[in-house]
Amino acid sequence: MAIIPQLSLFAWEDIEELGDLERLRLVVDTLPDEELMQTLETERGQGRNDYPIRAMWNSVLAGIVFQHESIEKLRRELARNGQLRHLCGFNGQVPPAWVYTRFLNKLKTHEDQIKAMFDQLVQELRQLLPDFGKHLAMDSKAIASYARHRSRHTASDGRRDTEATYGIKTYRGQNEDGTPWEKVVRWFGYKLHLIVDAVYELPIHYSLTQAHEADITEAHRMVDQLTQTHPEILEKAETLAADKAYDDTKLIRRLWDDHQIKPVIDIRNSWKDGEKTRLLNARENVVYTYRGQVCCVCPETGTEREMAHGGFEKDRNTLKKRCPAKQYGIQCQGMSQCPVAQGIRIPLSEDRRIFTPIDRSSYAWEKAYRRRTAAERVNSRLDCTFGLERHTIRGEQKMRVRCGLALCVMLAMAVGRIKANQAEKMRSLVA
Repeated sequence: MAIIPQLSLFAWEDIEELGDLERLRLVVDTLPDEELMQTLETERGQGRNDYPIRAMWNSVLAGIVFQHESIEKLRRELARNGQLRHLCGFNGQVPPAWVYTRFLNKLKTHEDQIKAMFDQLVQELRQLLPDFGKHLAMDSKAIASYARHRSRHTASDGRRDTEATYGIKTYRGQNEDGTPWEKVVRWFGYKLHLIVDAVYELPIHYSLTQAHEADITEAHRMVDQLTQTHPEILEKAETLAADKAYDDTKLIRRLWDDHQIKPVIDIRNSWKDGEKTRLLNARENVVYTYRGQVCCVCPETGTEREMAHGGFEKDRNTLKKRCPAKQYGIQCQGMSQCPVAQGIRIPLSEDRRIFTPIDRSSYAWEKAYRRRTAAERVNSRLDCTFGLERHTIRGEQKMRVRCGLALCVMLAMAVGRIKANQAEKMRSLVA
């Protein structure tokens, strides 16, 4: 018979050896939540304190850190893990479900303080990482509501989701054999919009909207908000990468003209007449494509050759293009009579969508655009690690609080790892 030795109930060394619970302690110690805790404790006043505010708050954070999809799973973990209860601050029984319901409803009224914690963590990361915010990426992600469809009842009762709307995203591309493909994603719920640091893969700004809201509309709002909360990031940022959903002349013009941020945004083909090239203004033998590829046409043979990149002249707001025959040693029969043999300058005003400070047809643009995947990886961690793919949330305000808490935990973990000299683990919630 296997004998289970009796554990000492009051062995403090067992409590100090936290093991996996160290992750929760890291978040609790790093999160700047004192102002929120004092506010909640003041609101409770002289009421009953069977389940202390700080213990409830710590247990909610534990649910995110240890990836519990629902409050019931968190309660079961608290019931069987005395060390976790002690770390959270509970001295007695596990709080019943209705206590968590009331506590989470209370948190909904302090959404602005949760956002303030997020902004404070962003500011702390700027101090710890000198180049934080140098390269930005923007994206949005679909978050389905726990409700599967719109209810015929419009009155809010705390259970049905009356704010969620239907969203749709269409992805298009080409297979290796050249045939086009299309994927359509539909959901009922919300959309989380993010601006992230493209090097460290950490969020800098976020907002939650209904699913039908256009990405580009919210992008302009986020730039406005970032101007108010972290103007120093916009002053320091060099590039912002985004996909075709953000292909907008106003946004491109605004990023460069107002903030000197080079937009690296994929472009849609908006040429409706089917033409493959257009004649460059005031140039009789220079054409360009909608993707910014500029070619010169030989006066003798009519051969099109892509012109060489000559860089960007910031003081003139122009792109330089050079003769390919001279740059690459190509034999061109019409070089002697070519009007662009000495190269050309293309002002960005020729077409602000097509001609950007980083030449769209250059390797530098491709390299900068690859940083956009940082936003996709943040989205993936939110889904798989922080529980936004599997949840039990209905309602926009609840969803906004839940997203804010997940992003705060993500940043708190990063700050804690850096301060503990574990910068290589700053993006990991589990390690």
